[in-house]
Amino acid sequence: MLALKKFFLLTLVFASAILTFYFSSCNDNPIDTEAQTDDEYLQNAAINSSFSTDSDDEDNLFANEVSDYNEGPVYNSPYDSLLKWGRRVTNVAVNASITSIGDTIKNVTVTRTITGNFVIIGFSGGTQDSTVKPYTEEQKRLIVFKRIARSPRPRFNWRVFKFSAVDGETKTPEIGKNNIVVNKVEFYVNNNLALTLNGPDFTSNIFTSRFFGGNNLLEIRRGDMVRTKVYLTSNQSDTDLVAFHWARNTFGFHREKFLMTSQIPNGGNFDRTYEKTFQVFSMHDMGVRNSFISANTKSSLFDSSPVLFSSTYLGLPYRVRP
Repeated sequence: MLALKKFFLLTLVFASAILTFYFSSCNDNPIDTEAQTDDEYLQNAAINSSFSTDSDDEDNLFANEVSDYNEGPVYNSPYDSLLKWGRRVTNVAVNASITSIGDTIKNVTVTRTITGNFVIIGFSGGTQDSTVKPYTEEQKRLIVFKRIARSPRPRFNWRVFKFSAVDGETKTPEIGKNNIVVNKVEFYVNNNLALTLNGPDFTSNIFTSRFFGGNNLLEIRRGDMVRTKVYLTSNQSDTDLVAFHWARNTFGFHREKFLMTSQIPNGGNFDRTYEKTFQVFSMHDMGVRNSFISANTKSSLFDSSPVLFSSTYLGLPYRVRP
């Protein structure tokens, strides 16, 4: 009987060892395979942000660009006659081109072409109505990787060194920057100028990642008062519709409407400024997130024609500190 018990015990130990080896093999990240080149890995990392589980790590920003901005129609429309509005993405095509600088730096330009439907639900003559506008938009971001090691596995060789703000616009049915060009954005935190972004190509605004000691992100804390000022040039006689898109608050709202504070004629165009002051909500998650500023023509939301939709937008990261 004792010998039989020993036999069963040895069998269980052996089976446990086999299972441990099996699951360890299954959990090995396929990105780590030696068959993958550095460039193949960096293309994947720039698109999917597969580095880290730390919410305060900028490596996690890039995969969330589309969902952070192109969220489906939500309530809290900032415009009186509309019930809700927003984008529903149907397809995302990604291109990542790589330029090497020596043996230690690789610049990856990520271009996302997004197709979907802009959905507007509102009231016309007291009756609820809806409009769907098919669109295509393109957004770009530069990500710079720096070599930190020389191992057979690419994921141990490279980390995000620097990255740009996002620059985006609709391509169909209208080209966004043909109608509205954002020239500059200023952020004031508790009445102090904290960050300035310069356009019209916002990928020229570069941030250094925390891994390499960067501290030039927009940094805010729960309860801070944030004033954002947008300078733009528009060819529209109607007032443009400008909004700030960021993390949903406790009420599920994630858009803040800007108010136009000045307008100066400039030939056939108008130089306008828009401003919004809001408070960082008390339950905002800590860590680093994407935010976006969009500028739409008024006809994009208030005209039912599907060929009238024009949006220019930019994205920037921000960090919430304790």
